[in-house]
Amino acid sequence: MHAALWVSKTGLNAQDHGLTTISNNLANVSTIGFKRDRAVFEDLIYQIQRQPGVLSSQDSRLPSGLQLGTGVKVGGTQKIFTTGSLQETSGTLDLAINGRGFFQIILPDGTTAYTRDGTFHMDQDGQMVNVSGYLLEPNITIPDQTNTVFISKDGIVSATRFGETTPTEIGQIDLVDFINPAGLQAIGGNLYLETASSAAPQVGVANEEGFGSIEQGFLENSNVKVVEELVHMITVQRAYEMNSKVVSSADQMLQYLAQNT
Repeated sequence: MHAALWVSKTGLNAQDHGLTTISNNLANVSTIGFKRDRAVFEDLIYQIQRQPGVLSSQDSRLPSGLQLGTGVKVGGTQKIFTTGSLQETSGTLDLAINGRGFFQIILPDGTTAYTRDGTFHMDQDGQMVNVSGYLLEPNITIPDQTNTVFISKDGIVSATRFGETTPTEIGQIDLVDFINPAGLQAIGGNLYLETASSAAPQVGVANEEGFGSIEQGFLENSNVKVVEELVHMITVQRAYEMNSKVVSSADQMLQYLAQNT
């Protein structure tokens, strides 16, 4: 069988994965706190028919040899953790991190997850939860009869009750950061889990020691750039077409051999 068929097949498969990554980015262009993915490709093993550098005569060596590649594969996908633009919502419990850092969320099984999505609400007990009803960590409980809630840039939460003029501090929202955020495991729901590649979370105070500030009344948009993704999609489409053309050309060559032998 013609080797080019198998090589181009790997190209078609890789570009298919690339298009899936792009489509997921575009599908989440309006998802709060979403970070776009990038497909990373790598070439497959080579068939060394003539080793580079071996002697071709007594006084000369092969400058490059003969190495035939066997195709390409998707080596992985990488999350790009650049900060998205901030949009003003005026929501009391809408929070955005302007810079590095993640909010901590407690999952039903007790595991701590991490998110850039600062869309928070109050549950029936006055506790701050995300859109899925999972508790924010550290837990913040807003008292009954609260008139206004103020969250400072460093995460201090204060509440003023009806009939009172002096706010009362009710807690502080800590942030965490990772040495390698791209190593986090995405589990959906705008949540991430710690892995060995991300390293352990480093807890800190917002607006200090390299952590971003917390902006009340704002949300962080997705960092997907639509025009850039469309350009990538065109590139993938053309690469897919070229690999398809190789399959067609190899088929024609085999057809010629079959008819003339």
